[in-house]
Amino acid sequence: MIRRRALVAAPALALAAPRIAAAQQGPWPNRPLRMVIPWPPGQQTDVAGRLIAQLLSERLGQPVVPDNRPGAGGQIGTNAVAKGAPDGYTILAASIGPITFGPLVTRTPYDVEKELAPVASLGAAPFIALVKPDFPARDLRTFIELLKANPGKYSHNSSGVGGAQHLVTALFLAKAGVEALHVPFQGSGPALAALLGGQVDFGFDTPAAAGRLVRDGQLRALGVTSAQPSALVPGVPAIAQAGGPSDYDVVSWFGVMVPAGTPRPIIDRMAEEIRQGANGQELRDRFASIGMSVDGANGPGQFMANLRQGWATFEPVIRQLGIRAE
Repeated sequence: MIRRRALVAAPALALAAPRIAAAQQGPWPNRPLRMVIPWPPGQQTDVAGRLIAQLLSERLGQPVVPDNRPGAGGQIGTNAVAKGAPDGYTILAASIGPITFGPLVTRTPYDVEKELAPVASLGAAPFIALVKPDFPARDLRTFIELLKANPGKYSHNSSGVGGAQHLVTALFLAKAGVEALHVPFQGSGPALAALLGGQVDFGFDTPAAAGRLVRDGQLRALGVTSAQPSALVPGVPAIAQAGGPSDYDVVSWFGVMVPAGTPRPIIDRMAEEIRQGANGQELRDRFASIGMSVDGANGPGQFMANLRQGWATFEPVIRQLGIRAE
């Protein structure tokens, strides 16, 4: 009789073990978290990730430790989170390159929709259409007319085939119905130097990289890629409002993601803390200092909807042009 009771009780104790362990661990979070940043120190996503790591540390009461895992255009660090434990202690500093563009132009080692879960997106920055001050077109409308009248004559730079600058420019050219010669470089620095040096005729770059050059008069801004003008580039019209394609609306973004399967209460708690923190003026000012604006934060649902919209926007152009990352 005693042995029978012990055998009956054993399965019940086994089923209860995970709940007992969870109770002993206490509510989330009860230990430090890790913010994986898939870029080297000093890069825009790195700085944004560190700002959010600090914000979450303050609001969650546990350290959020930045962990730089650069390489392969952000794919190494992104994959580390995608394959990580879905326990709420591993966070990804996500950005447009490895999340929106990477899966469209190369075979990534991760599946964004299956292996990552969006938490919140909060930083955004347009790209700027740039020419040298002596370029013959003075505004965007004239610029498009000039390219239409001279198909293939003018050239544009990029940081490499399949990179953000290449795809943003390719989408603009396709929507505007114009042609230009693509000249890729090894990185955004050499690409910008080529534009400044007159090796190419125009290009698209971020406020963080080109804003000072516009202010100093070394480059002229014809428009920004966001649907509305941006405070990051004062006095520069939106391309869609300045004679460009009316449906052209592209911004670089920063967000937070976690491994798929992370409990929804943890995702919601993290998203709410980020949402509340995004309302602070100090955070907005610090994001502005790295060329990004913060106008509130999108939660998991809107973040995912924005990702799908980005894939739907760029996939047809990438397929039509046969763009594959080098």
